[in-house]
Amino acid sequence: MRVIGTAGHVDHGKSTLVKALTGIDPDRLKEEKEREMTIDLGFAWLKLPSGENVSIVDVPGHEAFIKNMLAGVGGSDAAILVIAADEGVMPQTREHLAILDLLQIKGGVIALTKQDTVDVEWIEMVSADVRKELADTILADAKIIPVSARTRAGLNDLVRELDRLLQSVAPKNDLGKPRLPIDRVFSIAGFGTVVTGTLIDGAFTLGQEVAIIPGEKRGRVRGLQTHKSKVDRALPGSRVAMNLSGLAVEDLVRGQVVALPGTLDATRLLDARVQYLASAPKPLAHNAEVDFFSGASETPARVRLLDRDQLKPGEAAWVQFHLSAPIALAKNDRYIIRFPSPSITIGGGVVIDPRAATRHRRFKPDVIARLETLARGTPEEIVAQFLAARGSNPADAKEIASATGVASDAVIAALNAQIEAGATIALGNTFLSAPHWSALVEKMRAALDDFHKQFPLRPGLPREELKSRLGLAPRIFDRIIERATTENILIASGDIVRRPDFAITFPPELQRQVNALIAQFERAPFAPPSAQDAQTAIGIEAVNVLVTQDKLVRLSDQVLLAPKAFATMRDWVIATIRADGQITAGQVRDKFDTSRKYVIALLEYLDAKRVTKRVGDARILW
Repeated sequence: MRVIGTAGHVDHGKSTLVKALTGIDPDRLKEEKEREMTIDLGFAWLKLPSGENVSIVDVPGHEAFIKNMLAGVGGSDAAILVIAADEGVMPQTREHLAILDLLQIKGGVIALTKQDTVDVEWIEMVSADVRKELADTILADAKIIPVSARTRAGLNDLVRELDRLLQSVAPKNDLGKPRLPIDRVFSIAGFGTVVTGTLIDGAFTLGQEVAIIPGEKRGRVRGLQTHKSKVDRALPGSRVAMNLSGLAVEDLVRGQVVALPGTLDATRLLDARVQYLASAPKPLAHNAEVDFFSGASETPARVRLLDRDQLKPGEAAWVQFHLSAPIALAKNDRYIIRFPSPSITIGGGVVIDPRAATRHRRFKPDVIARLETLARGTPEEIVAQFLAARGSNPADAKEIASATGVASDAVIAALNAQIEAGATIALGNTFLSAPHWSALVEKMRAALDDFHKQFPLRPGLPREELKSRLGLAPRIFDRIIERATTENILIASGDIVRRPDFAITFPPELQRQVNALIAQFERAPFAPPSAQDAQTAIGIEAVNVLVTQDKLVRLSDQVLLAPKAFATMRDWVIATIRADGQITAGQVRDKFDTSRKYVIALLEYLDAKRVTKRVGDARILW
């Protein structure tokens, strides 16, 4: 489905031509009919000789309604620039032509209307003047076709040229992220709220939940129409009327965008390339106030020049716009800027980064280089730059595609190529630049080395402490630990991480004390030193090491046993219960000639391990 927009000076016959072509009067307002002048957007449709149905958006030509014109022309695949043969090029002709050029409307034809009111020589002269105006614009090669809505002369030629043009213009992309910039909002009795617009970047289907951006209000698609015919699915590039449930007319305004939830964000800070018109009346100063138009939206903005103090007419530059109110934008959207007073179109261009993360410092080569890459770089360069800017915060392919405007399949291809080249690291389904991975690895190693040096008798750094030191979210941290373990950067064991080459070693003096303590446990295996005595002798951390290394068994906070003594007592308890059916604490005490403290600690430990179970004063096997 394609959309054709009209353009041209007031009273040059745009609406009359549309009615002659389609049989539909695009002037729908009572005031328009009374004044015989288009005030707001009008809509019609036409079937071309090839069989393709196209929508026509008719725009006002009067300078007082240029904002309405801008709300309707942006989504067009081609344009009909209407110029009256009896008047030729007029001021709004030039302004509308400049707008078409700035918006890069790919196809166009010049309809020289009212040809029946002048002679052939006059038409030839006017055509020559028009051709001069078209030079150096996107319509430089556009065909000029004299037509008359009254006599219908030339109309067939015009339709055939439109058909030919649209065959050569690529259709709107289906990115799977439909956007409907709202250019009309109204209510129909029995149906409720209806919005219209030109659908881009994807398709809508009946029943889908939708979000209104900005504002984040939610609704549901109750009905869809194209050319007043009901459809179950509206395709990109088509003029769509959408009936929305859950939303009132007062919830919506022209300039908002209907999108799928989570696929589009509003912005107030964006980076862009601007082309300043040669016809602009004065240089554009840094921090100048302008009106910013994109899609069907309009908002005041302040323009920050990033590499100069002023922009002269005819020049182009990198700029950052600070919008007075949020609007919905995507990378590569086209826009127009105008001076608010006197109201005049002064330039436009393309959005490079719709959601600039920061307010850029001016005259910084790295800022300009980044924008150059975003604008003209290959998918690999753009993806690499994006990941470099993310630091140690990985991103998935969907997030990269959304932020950079690079198609999802191109993002995946770029990531695969970079991974193969070693420039990008995969962390599950997220990705990190290799330099930032290396920096992260060094931070992990430094944190572990610092901990091992500070606490040489502890088995390792708690995972939570490492996560805090790295400043990472839990989901990302887990993936990083998994990758670091695979690369043998660290060893993760439960809630502890350590360097692979780390092993606890006691200093010589402490080792002598440890040996002496172990000897005490061996000399009195069933009545050894208490846990408190052991900690006094070698320190709590050294005791913990011996427990971790299975050189001591901790039965309770107060009782430790040598592993051999513990195994002897445990095995005798199990064998006795199997033989007699049960055992008492007194039997264990008498057997090993020990105190009740050690016996109770042993039996409670075995209970906790589900080896034994207490029944009254006795124990049985679990």
